[in-house]
Amino acid sequence: MTQPKLWTKDFIMVCLTNLFLSMNFYLLMVIFSEYAVKKFDAPQSLAGLASSIFILGTLCSRPLAGKYLDVIGRKKLLYSSIIVFIVTTILYLVINNLALLLIDRFIHGAALGIAATVIATVMTSSIPRERSGEGIGYFSMSVTIATAVGPFIALLIVQQAGYNMAFLMCVIFAVIGMVLALALRVENVKISKEQAESLKGFKLNDFFEFSGLSMAVLMVILGFAYSSVMTFISSYANEVNLTQAASFFFLVYAVCLLASRPITGKRFDLKGENSVVYPCMILFLAGLVILSQASHGFILLIAGALIGIGYGTTMSCVQTIMVKKAPPHRVGLANSTFFVSFDLGMGIGPFVLGSILPSLGFRGMYVSMAVVVLLCIVYYFFAHGKKVTFMQKSGQTEQQAIK
Repeated sequence: MTQPKLWTKDFIMVCLTNLFLSMNFYLLMVIFSEYAVKKFDAPQSLAGLASSIFILGTLCSRPLAGKYLDVIGRKKLLYSSIIVFIVTTILYLVINNLALLLIDRFIHGAALGIAATVIATVMTSSIPRERSGEGIGYFSMSVTIATAVGPFIALLIVQQAGYNMAFLMCVIFAVIGMVLALALRVENVKISKEQAESLKGFKLNDFFEFSGLSMAVLMVILGFAYSSVMTFISSYANEVNLTQAASFFFLVYAVCLLASRPITGKRFDLKGENSVVYPCMILFLAGLVILSQASHGFILLIAGALIGIGYGTTMSCVQTIMVKKAPPHRVGLANSTFFVSFDLGMGIGPFVLGSILPSLGFRGMYVSMAVVVLLCIVYYFFAHGKKVTFMQKSGQTEQQAIK
C-alpha cells in the first residue's frame, strides 16, 4: 500500500521557516551573556539574566498562543509575531541601556514563543497522521541543525567582526524566516461555538493540554538533564583539555541525529513509540556516562553522537505522543504544552545544576544526570509504555493505545 506523501511544499517550507528562526535564537544564546558583560559592564547575575530572560518570554507567551491560536487566527499570529521578532532583533543594534536590553530580550522571546507554537501546529496539520512520528522527527531536525550551526556561526562572527555583525546576521535570518513564512500555506481552522465558549475565561486547561501531562513531565526532566550538556560542555571541555574536540560536539550531535532520523521516524510509525523511546533513552544515558569519563577528544565526540541520537529522538517522540493524544481542536495547545515543558526543563537546569556543580564536579554532575535519565526510563514505563504494550498485545492499533 502506497504511503501518503510527506515531503510536500508546505512541509518543506515550515521546516525551513523554523530553521531560520531557530538559528536566530541559538546564535544569540551563546554570545548574549558575554555581550552584556562587555557592552554594559553587567555583573554575571545580570549577564545570565540577559540570556535566560528570552526563555522566560517564550514560557509566558506559549500558553497564550496555544489557547488563542484558532481564535485570533493562525495566519495573523504567525505574521505579526515574526514582524515583532524582526524588530526586536534590529533593536539590539541600537540599544545602549541594560534595562531596555532586558525588556527587548523578553519581548523577543515572547515573539518566538508565539511564532514557534503556530509553526509547530501548522506542521502537524500538514503531515499525514499515519506518518506523524516520521514527520515530527524530521521537523525537529530544523532545531537540531540550528543548535549545531548557530553557535558555530556566532563564535566565528564575533571573533572576526564583532557583536553588531552577529546581530545583523540574526536580522537576516529572521527576515529569511518571514519570507519563507509568506510562502507557506497557513490555513485558519474554524472552531465551533461550543469550542469557542470552552476557551473563554482563564481556566488552567485553557492554556495547557492535560491529555499529555505525563509526557510533559517527562520532557521537563529530560530537558533538565540535557541542559547539563548545553550549558556546561564548554566549561567541562576546558577543564579536561578537550576544547578542540568540544567545538565539534554539537556538529557530531546534529549529523548523527540527522543520519538516524529516517530509521527512527519510520520505526515509530510502524512499530510504535516503545520501540524507539526505550532504546533512545538508553543511548542518552550511555552518552552521559561516557561524557562523564571522557579523557580523549574521540570519546567526547562518541558521547555527542549517542546524546544526539538518544535525546534528540526521544524529544521528537514525546512531542508526537502529546500531539496524537490531543483532540484535533487542541493540537495547538498540545504543541505549546510540549514546548513549555521543554523550556521549563532547559530553564531551571542551569540554575539548579550550577548551584550543585561545586560539590559534584563536572564528572559527578554528568553521572548524576545519567541516573536521572535512568529514572526517566522507569517513569516512562509506568506512565505510558506499559499501557501501550498491553494495548498492542490485545490487538488494538497504536492510535487506540495512546488515547
